[in-house]
Amino acid sequence: MLAYLTKSILGAIVVLLVMSFIVFGLQSIIPADPARAIAGPNAPRETVEAMREQLGLNDPAVVQYGRFLLRLAHADLGTSVRTRQPVSDDIQQYLPATLELGLAAIALGVALAGVMAALQFLIPGSGGIRLIMVGVGSTPIFLSALLLAYFFWFRLDWLPGAGRLVYRDFAGPTGLNVIDGILVGRPEVSVDALLHMILPALALALPIGIAVGRSLNGALHEVMRQTYIRTARGKGLSEAKVLLRHGLRNAATAPLSMLSLQVRLLFGNLLVVERVFGWPGLGLYTVQAFASADLPAVLGVAIVFGILYILANTLIEIVQSMADSRIKL
Repeated sequence: MLAYLTKSILGAIVVLLVMSFIVFGLQSIIPADPARAIAGPNAPRETVEAMREQLGLNDPAVVQYGRFLLRLAHADLGTSVRTRQPVSDDIQQYLPATLELGLAAIALGVALAGVMAALQFLIPGSGGIRLIMVGVGSTPIFLSALLLAYFFWFRLDWLPGAGRLVYRDFAGPTGLNVIDGILVGRPEVSVDALLHMILPALALALPIGIAVGRSLNGALHEVMRQTYIRTARGKGLSEAKVLLRHGLRNAATAPLSMLSLQVRLLFGNLLVVERVFGWPGLGLYTVQAFASADLPAVLGVAIVFGILYILANTLIEIVQSMADSRIKL
């Protein structure tokens, strides 16, 4: 385990360096001038040039990248052009909302995957379920988010479709409103946070549930043909017990690999879903940074998303090794 963690950390450092270089190189491609954005559209040319000199934008690209890596080593992601605050402070402010929504989406997606796979496996002739899964899985994320908001918020008014919390003045110790409402003894806050989270989490969970569910269903059909499954059935166990005790664990490798891929796609979907539902997280922050040509903010969020994905992927690999002893770390 120690050797695996050491290798993972070294690999993560290399991946983050490569990613930072790619994202940093976009500055020479994107037709945006951070100095002009800071100085204002009507600022004279002399002011803009002075701002460029102050920001070090006239230095060679190698010098700018070296300066960026040095700041990154000290957890300094620069200053946001849009908010005029340190990017690290902005990320600290918006990250809890994204973490809460992302974890809820993954948990809901895994639950949907299990239900869909079980229904297909236990119900004979479940072609209709597969057809629904294909239809939902092929729907673009922005369209499914808009449809959920239209029907359940605008038309039916069953669930809130914008924002994160009604209690604007509430500030919990962790930034995760569902947990904070329980910690401070305010269950109404937790309930309200859950209601606001249902629609965006469901929009993010649908592609996860469909992809992982189809992978799990295929793996289950293969596993349930094995001899040890027939032995379990011969002992008189019900089909549900055979499925839960012997089928799911041995079929977990392929779905977990698909979950790893879906977690990577989740970070891109967050930008769309948080924008549609006005969720105050890093996705919405990044969309606003794009609109303002706020390259330090975009680069900082990319680094954070890269770290989160590496951590999630490492955790999934550990779970895979625990579920299947044939897989070594």
